[in-house]
Amino acid sequence: MKRQITFAIFLISSFCAFAQGLTKEDLDKEIKPLTEKVNSLQAENRKLKSEIRTLNSKLSIANKNIDSLRINTKDNINAITQTAKQLGIQIKETGDKNEGKITEVYASLSKNSLYGIIGVLSAILLSGLLYWLLIKRQQTDKTDFIDKLSKTKSSIEESLVKEFGKHTELMDSQLHLIKQQRTTLQDTPNAEPDHSLALKVASEINLIERNINLMDSKTKGLKQLQASVGKLKDNLSANGYEMPELLGKAFNQGMRVIVATSIPDENLEKGQEIITKILVPQINYNDKMVQTAQIEVSVGY
Repeated sequence: MKRQITFAIFLISSFCAFAQGLTKEDLDKEIKPLTEKVNSLQAENRKLKSEIRTLNSKLSIANKNIDSLRINTKDNINAITQTAKQLGIQIKETGDKNEGKITEVYASLSKNSLYGIIGVLSAILLSGLLYWLLIKRQQTDKTDFIDKLSKTKSSIEESLVKEFGKHTELMDSQLHLIKQQRTTLQDTPNAEPDHSLALKVASEINLIERNINLMDSKTKGLKQLQASVGKLKDNLSANGYEMPELLGKAFNQGMRVIVATSIPDENLEKGQEIITKILVPQINYNDKMVQTAQIEVSVGY
């Protein structure tokens, strides 16, 4: 812009040098276009200055917006950091609380398991005593004695059913802890699940089922107990744990089980092998075996 103005002034000076030899009329004709050019350049200069002021104003506003965004970003980072710390504390507190509950459950389950075993042993001893008394009284009315023995056996089995019923209620409350533990694992996907409580509940279910198989199907309360056991297994399944049915299945060497004992059975065909007792149940978690079954096999000969 300055170069254009300088050039215009130079032209005016040049015309002035030759103005002496020109008439006023000629001089006006020469100067008028130059004057219009200068006015045009000045107008353009004012327009450019106005645009520069506008751009400077917009740039100032943009800088203020950028500073505001930086402040907001910093505040968001601080808020996210604080939230992450609080979440970490809550997860730790939840984990500590669950561990305390699981410890209480272990103690409770162990105590009730002991009572259940004592009850079973007492029933066996009492049955043996009754049998011994039966031998001693061979000269008496056998029919009447057997009837009394049957009633005594039924009474014992009914007592066991009631005790096992109470035990299933306790185990049902423990399944809620397993569910809470699984929920906590969803919040911390990298954590490894603790199967110990689920394995303990599954072993108790297996113990109850073994005793149920020894009882008379007409025992009072037995159907309700079987229904409760079925519900416990369904709840375990809902939390990812499965107890495959092995009892009564044909055994083959390809099975991933531990054979604790083999018992000869004349009622089976020669070479036939059947699983007749589950000492430790097989447990699968999300279709992956986490506990191998220990079984008793009857072999035909």
